[in-house]
Amino acid sequence: MNVRSSLAGRLRYAGLTTGAAAMALLTTACGGSGAAGASAPENFSYLSVNENTTVKTALGTLAKGACAKAEKALPLKVETVPQSGLDQKLQLLAGQNALPVQFAAGNAPALTQQLYTSGKVADLEKELTDLGVFDQLEPAAVSTVKALYGGKVEVLPYEYNIEGIFYNKKLFADNGIAVPGTWDELVDAAAALQAKGVQPFSASGQQGWPITRLVSTYLYRSLGPDALRAVADGKAKLTDPEYLKAAQEIAALGEKGYFGKGVGSIDYDTAMNQFLSGKAGMFYMGSWALTNIADEKQNKVGADNVGFMPFPAVTGGKGSADQYPSNVGLGIGLNAKSFDAKTGDWVSCIAKNFGSTALKDHGSISGFKVNTPVESTTEVASQVRTTISGSKQNVLWFEALFSTKATTVSQTNAAGLATGSMSPEQFMKAVQDALDAA
Repeated sequence: MNVRSSLAGRLRYAGLTTGAAAMALLTTACGGSGAAGASAPENFSYLSVNENTTVKTALGTLAKGACAKAEKALPLKVETVPQSGLDQKLQLLAGQNALPVQFAAGNAPALTQQLYTSGKVADLEKELTDLGVFDQLEPAAVSTVKALYGGKVEVLPYEYNIEGIFYNKKLFADNGIAVPGTWDELVDAAAALQAKGVQPFSASGQQGWPITRLVSTYLYRSLGPDALRAVADGKAKLTDPEYLKAAQEIAALGEKGYFGKGVGSIDYDTAMNQFLSGKAGMFYMGSWALTNIADEKQNKVGADNVGFMPFPAVTGGKGSADQYPSNVGLGIGLNAKSFDAKTGDWVSCIAKNFGSTALKDHGSISGFKVNTPVESTTEVASQVRTTISGSKQNVLWFEALFSTKATTVSQTNAAGLATGSMSPEQFMKAVQDALDAA
């Protein structure tokens, strides 16, 4: 997903419009009988979102360079829509059998899975294996895609992010704080910062997901990597005591003032600024923040003073600190009906070259291997790249397997959990009720 700017947080996690509208359009998309879509494509057409400049710019660079041969045979043609209108656009095009060759997948994985089941989205593990380039995908990215899409590789990871806690190394050193390895040590570190007049955590309650990410990662550490799959499959409920514990722990951070004042009204940009200006000691965020960290105009504490640590282990928990929450932003699907030899040439070239191009030109980490050496701009970026390359099992985020309604309920009420206006019991019940209703 995406631009590495203040739009980044908003781009990744925008929900669908309304559940009823989405389901109606989904039915249309999978049952339509419009114009035939099996003819050979005239262009390497790509439907993207307005907010995303990185992917289309990187593809343009490849078209003029490494992929010039593929470009000559099948010229790149980019169309963009607002992300808020992406799902509707995809559904309408699918209903007309008019999907472009390549397209940003829908905001909800369920949409892409439905289109895949109806034969409109290509099986990319098969296609890339046939092309001899499946090994150009990072194993951790493949694991994440399969976790999102029912065990199938239905999208390409033009972006790949892991999540963890960025921390201010100077503040930690000045206050004698070691990098926490357990949840209890993390809480102790927060208390030590608070005692010195430093806000422990920066977070956006307005967006909501930076708060719910803490809940889900605690669940993964305490109950194991299948914790939220069990909820999605109806084998557990968020109101069960062991699940409620996670919400209680995050609520306790807010009760102690560790998120600072007015977290409910803090937007993504402000939360980022709080950390990069040295006003907060820690910031749970994804690796897309590396570009902000490398930007000297934004980062007042200096990139050398930013470290990255995994969300710590929960003592006695079934999960592991090396199981990183991850996402592929808006993955890119390909039209199964137009996947011909010329499309294959483009995909082969992308698989071999996109990782290096995106990293070199945009500082963007993708799920493709970097085949041309690119020096990281910061030590923390190098650390994250090494972590991604060595990561074998990753987990998802709180709402990844939720319905549209449950996602909305979760993210709009997250601030209440952090501020105390909504109890942990109320929060988990509200989200569970939304899941049950779906």
